[in-house]
Amino acid sequence: MASPSDTRPGTSGDEPLLVVDNVYKRFGEGADATIAVDHMSFGVKPGEFVSVIGPSGCGKSTLFNIIGGLLGEYEGEVRIGSERIMGPHPAVGMVFQEESTFPWRTVIDNVAFPLELRGAPKSERLDKAHHFIDLVGLANFEKRYPSQLSGGMRQRVSIARTLVSEPRILLMDEPFAALDEQTRLLLGDKILQIQQQLHQTTLLITHNLTEAVQLSDRIVVMTYRPGRLKRIVNIDLPRPRTSEVVGSDAFGHYVAEIWSDLREEASRGMLDAEASVARRGARG
Repeated sequence: MASPSDTRPGTSGDEPLLVVDNVYKRFGEGADATIAVDHMSFGVKPGEFVSVIGPSGCGKSTLFNIIGGLLGEYEGEVRIGSERIMGPHPAVGMVFQEESTFPWRTVIDNVAFPLELRGAPKSERLDKAHHFIDLVGLANFEKRYPSQLSGGMRQRVSIARTLVSEPRILLMDEPFAALDEQTRLLLGDKILQIQQQLHQTTLLITHNLTEAVQLSDRIVVMTYRPGRLKRIVNIDLPRPRTSEVVGSDAFGHYVAEIWSDLREEASRGMLDAEASVARRGARG
């Protein structure tokens, strides 16, 4: 199992900013217990983009909630540097899969909302909100309401609202899952642009192979339940990177390599689901 201080093989690198150290989470007790995350360890260095990928049901979202401080009562540690995370932390900004804009607020009021909660002066929060709206490519949409935007634009509002607090770590849980493939690729370009411009340390939870390879410096591959670390894949594709890389031979090689890792785990998940259905049918 990789240690939480692992960097790329053969390099010294920086010490990790985010450390997931031997995290273990179980739901329930006795015969009904389910191990969701089984002693996961890895690190994310400053400015690095790491994706966690695995089949449905492998514990990715549980891991997201633990790292984000939304789920407690687990074994092991999550740290920012040397500081252990014991709950939601101001250094961690979270973007969720579900659409989370406030429909009664304009784009600029949505983005400025975290600063409003902090009591920042109006001029400061509007200046910062304008900056991050421009950064996500929504200039001239400041006065629009979410109902007047596409799904991809609404998710960009959510990202800007998270970034306006200037978190040290951006944590995203399948933020583009509801979008079509073309929109996902284009939003991936925008995420890469933002990540490079801000040197933003980013951890993405995803089940999408193309998305993971397109965006990442490294990919953490999880097994099917219980979710363990299967391996970490280094993505040696040039940066700055855009979705044009998707058509390259090297990109296809990485996708095929990771799919070979995931295929066995996804097959286990399907067999487990079929067995569960059969057991319910037998009881019925």
